[in-house]
Amino acid sequence: MLTLGCARNEVDSEELAGRLSGSGWELVDLDAEGAGTPDVIVVNTCGFVEQAKKDSIDTLLAASDVATESGAKVVAVGCLAERYGAELAESLPEADAVLGFDAYPDLAERLGDVLGGHAPAPHVPVDRRTLLPISPAQRPAAAVDVAVPGHAWVPDLSRVRLSDKPYAPLKLASGCDRRCAFCAIPSFRGSFVSRPPHDVLSEAAWLTGQGVREVVLVSENSTSYGKDLPGGTRALVDLLPALAAVPGLDRVRVSYLQPAEVRPDLLKVIATTPGVAAYFDLSFQHSSPAVLRRMRRFGSTAQFLDLCDRIRALAPEAGIRSNVIVGFPGETDDDVAELEEFLTSARLDAVGVFGYSDEDGTEAAGYDGKVAAEEVAARVSRIAALVDELMTQRAEDRMGTEVTVLVEQAEDDDFECTGRAEHQAPEVDGECVLERGSGLEAGDLVRCVVTGTEGADLQVSPREVLPRRAAALAGAGAS
Repeated sequence: MLTLGCARNEVDSEELAGRLSGSGWELVDLDAEGAGTPDVIVVNTCGFVEQAKKDSIDTLLAASDVATESGAKVVAVGCLAERYGAELAESLPEADAVLGFDAYPDLAERLGDVLGGHAPAPHVPVDRRTLLPISPAQRPAAAVDVAVPGHAWVPDLSRVRLSDKPYAPLKLASGCDRRCAFCAIPSFRGSFVSRPPHDVLSEAAWLTGQGVREVVLVSENSTSYGKDLPGGTRALVDLLPALAAVPGLDRVRVSYLQPAEVRPDLLKVIATTPGVAAYFDLSFQHSSPAVLRRMRRFGSTAQFLDLCDRIRALAPEAGIRSNVIVGFPGETDDDVAELEEFLTSARLDAVGVFGYSDEDGTEAAGYDGKVAAEEVAARVSRIAALVDELMTQRAEDRMGTEVTVLVEQAEDDDFECTGRAEHQAPEVDGECVLERGSGLEAGDLVRCVVTGTEGADLQVSPREVLPRRAAALAGAGAS
């Protein structure tokens, strides 16, 4: 099982691995000594942007090379397969099957067909927003008959961990009802569907039994959680403290927040609840009102700065990160200057900078006022350089402060001991490097003092290893 793309795809792969294991399939670790030869290589693809598509194609081709030597079959699943289906199958004959999300419940049977030489017909894409009612309140009943990856929770059957990290993504919801002009995700992930709170809580408890100390709640839009449930959008406000109370779980992190939907009660519960990371992954995308309106989004420099101020009033050391898109059709030099002004004033902990490119089926692909590719690249370089400087300054602001670090990599001859503080999400926000000779193990939660910085990374000195459960309470006022 090879996984491309985001943490949501990681959850989907672990669900698929659970389904397959429960149906008699065995997962093979090709990197392990004495590993067996696979019968099937399943590639969970990403279809978000052009580079992600290319990475998925390259992985499928590499898998085909392995399969040529071993006789294995190559099966494409995931977002690229769902989005392009038969078109992908035609252009990539190296894949023995291209299966969409609707094949997930019966994947074991489908793989058996492939092995038997009877590959199923390639998936034919549809706009998955048409599969569920427009009204969110009517979706829970209808969703029973629609494949929603990552939502089939049955303890010890529907998920197999593919990582031994002390953190794990946990799916909160799937799909999106927003209509951002640059984004194709709703068309192939479908309308927004929340998972029932008891499923989220049960899976979190199961994950702690697998050694997980931090769960990262993932979705396309976490601030919409509950809009299709009886409790409404307050559901996340109620769910977070319940998750923080799960025995053995020391940190709960929420990702993918829409700034326009962050209500005061949600802001407060994230910023002040012991065991919930004071961490805000805010999808700003830009700060110029003119660009945001063309993107079919909301907000402005002033509104976004006010949101950052309100967060820091509640939790001064809170982590705030975002992504921005430059070169959107119609973006002017003044718009870029306004974005620079916002980033300089906001002092975010981490920012991803992306250059706009047309995506199939999106509204923005038909816009006029396209910015030349070379100018898009120049703006990316300009904003990225500013962001690097600002992230370095923000890290330096933490010198001498206490942070609670979840150790992910123990020290050995080749690697330093590394982990993440509360303001750092996995893989995207920098890390903490602990002093050599600390003797710490992966999974330890450690109270540390920041002694140095390197870019967005922190160099920290351990002070105390915190016990499970008590750790969340001890770390709440520290970082």
